[in-house]
Amino acid sequence: MHNTETARPLTRQDYKTLSLAALGGALEFYDFIIFVFFANAIGQLFFPPEMPDWLRTFQTFGIFAAGYVVRPLGGIVMAHFGDLLGRKRMFTLSILMMALPTLAIGLLPTYANIGLAAPILLLLMRVFQGAAVGGEVPGAWVFVSEHVPARYTGYACGVLTAGLTFGILLGSLVATALNTAYKMDEVLAGAWRVPFLLGGVFGLGAMYLRRWLHETPVFAEMAQRKALAAEMPLKSVLRNHRSAVTVSMLLTWMLSAGIVVVILMTPVLLQKFYHIDARTSLVANTIATLGLAIGCVFYGALADKLGAKPVLLVGSLLLAICTYVFYTTLRVQPELLLPLYGLTGFCVGVVGAVPCVLVQAFPPQVRFSGLSFSYNLSYAIFGGLTPVVVTLMLKSDPLGAAWYVIAVCIVGMLTALFIPKAELH
Repeated sequence: MHNTETARPLTRQDYKTLSLAALGGALEFYDFIIFVFFANAIGQLFFPPEMPDWLRTFQTFGIFAAGYVVRPLGGIVMAHFGDLLGRKRMFTLSILMMALPTLAIGLLPTYANIGLAAPILLLLMRVFQGAAVGGEVPGAWVFVSEHVPARYTGYACGVLTAGLTFGILLGSLVATALNTAYKMDEVLAGAWRVPFLLGGVFGLGAMYLRRWLHETPVFAEMAQRKALAAEMPLKSVLRNHRSAVTVSMLLTWMLSAGIVVVILMTPVLLQKFYHIDARTSLVANTIATLGLAIGCVFYGALADKLGAKPVLLVGSLLLAICTYVFYTTLRVQPELLLPLYGLTGFCVGVVGAVPCVLVQAFPPQVRFSGLSFSYNLSYAIFGGLTPVVVTLMLKSDPLGAAWYVIAVCIVGMLTALFIPKAELH
């Protein structure tokens, strides 16, 4: 299938599909992570004032983590229907499921108004967000890769992953702008609601834009030939595609570790261990996140040219070296923070080559379910555990974060050796 298609270049319609999918992904990811930028304010407003500070922080991050824990469940349910009813419907539904709870968080009464019901409602909204993002990310990769000719799968997935990265960047910029414009007591008095209300409106706008997307040619053709999964897709995945699930989970571990440690955790570490002020850390983080977005597209496109195996082998090695240099050099030459962090961010971009392996690891009938199950289960386990493990490692060694990323890069390199030969659509 698609043999005639494989040779064609990318069309205007392909670029439109890619940009709409990436924009929706960026806005949805913004909704998912904006919480973490306002964790301090949320902790103060949604828990009893007499609660010890460490417990408040712990519970706030617990509610943030709940979003990760329910990802597999949301992803499995949405992927199940995505394999049976179509990619586009789930793609539109996931953004609605994200926009509404984000809007609701911006309108929630606080502990001062409704007592214990406040953190419970917050947790409930966070669970809905997690379920939505569990369907969005794998669904978006499947959607774009089934729209473009097979030889552009890496590029398409790289562009989409860069879109998700822009969601993190948008969150960081909105948080910086808000903290610059308002004093802390103004943020607590109500300004913290703005980014959530904004996110809800963004999401509804993105959902409207997704009306212009078409069902993927691959799914449409399977539906026409009545070649859709005959049984529950996930059952088939667990029975016939175990090695693909293993490879996909291990590569997702590398993807999550790179992003969680280098992009999301490092700004805090810079302030704590390297005594770099908050504003400089945020600026450096913005540069690193931009580097990551460019790296995703670069490595994704490179995987189309050279194949995913060599790209992941060399890219993981470069990331390991760069991470070590970054964390050790800052001790002695903190003035090199910006270029080094930018370069490390770019090296994390090797994760842009991961989704094309995941997409090609499963046949179209169970592709959405296989990818979603592997990616979300891995993210729930490793994405959730990574901050805990790294924090424990940092207790005994200030380079704990670097050692963790290096160890996971080695896992990535070993896994790359087992990537099956890609089948084109």
